[in-house]
Amino acid sequence: MSSVQDFVRDESTYDITIIGGGPTGLFAAFYCGMRGASCKIIDSLPELGGQLAELYPEKYIYDVGGFPRILARDLIENLKQQAFQYNPSVRLNEKVIGLTRNDDNVFELTTDKGLHLSRAIIICAGIGVFTPRELPAKGVENFAGKGIDYYIDDLKKYKGKRALVVGGGDSAVDFALMLEGVASEVTLIHRRDQFRAHEESVTRLKASTVRTMTFFELDSVSGAEQLEEAVVMNNKTKETVTLKVDAIISGLGFSASLGPMTEWGLEIVDNEIVVNTKMETNIPGVYAAGDIVTYPGKIKLIATGFGEAPTAVNNAKTYLDPNAKLSPGHSSSRK
Repeated sequence: MSSVQDFVRDESTYDITIIGGGPTGLFAAFYCGMRGASCKIIDSLPELGGQLAELYPEKYIYDVGGFPRILARDLIENLKQQAFQYNPSVRLNEKVIGLTRNDDNVFELTTDKGLHLSRAIIICAGIGVFTPRELPAKGVENFAGKGIDYYIDDLKKYKGKRALVVGGGDSAVDFALMLEGVASEVTLIHRRDQFRAHEESVTRLKASTVRTMTFFELDSVSGAEQLEEAVVMNNKTKETVTLKVDAIISGLGFSASLGPMTEWGLEIVDNEIVVNTKMETNIPGVYAAGDIVTYPGKIKLIATGFGEAPTAVNNAKTYLDPNAKLSPGHSSSRK
């Protein structure tokens, strides 16, 4: 298994340090092992897995090759087992603050807990630092943790409850479908009649038992010690409807920030790091992969990150050793 410690000021120099321990970062760590490169993962979260582990462990993932569907937590567990074959060093609950290059052409990564040295960097930080968008309704501040949630980490706590989901994107539709069959009743409200979620998910929603109310928005919430009622308003007619609810789950998404990375000299467009086909950033020796990157034709999927990760690692390998082969061959031929 990996080495995970509470605190260390690590003066060892690694070949590749990966910033971010989500799906793309974990697959990149595995591929570092495949290429014989020493590797360290640094992540600000308390556990590996990124958003999938932190926000959506109960969510089914449908767009990863080889799995008709797989729970997010199971996908992360598989990725950890795959990466830990090569014993990467892992630093959790540690935020990377600064990135500089010293006189020995080695990168110095400063964090809120120390210093790390690396010959190359791969940034796999997802959407960066994410915070949930607060529900724009009266009274929500009184029920944080008392009936209002911004993600689902344990489906069992909704068993037999009356659940209201707010939103029309992937998160909202996925939440509603996850709750079907667990909660006693599920209602989804969306301010429009068009959904931003994946077409297949919307098709499943329409065929489900979820009560869908379009052109409705959350107006206010109320209750004694716990959430008891929600007032929703039709944004066309201004009609209001009072719903008896035990839980409201927001699917309005998250606001993201690259935080200190904006000060590292990286080329950034619309809160995303610009890379070329080699996954190179504008800083030699610094690569990036996954949702945090942008290039013409970029598609944000886990499967896309799984392709970008080995591209970044292989090109980092030739950066570290110009005599190394760019393509090591297929993993199926590994001895």
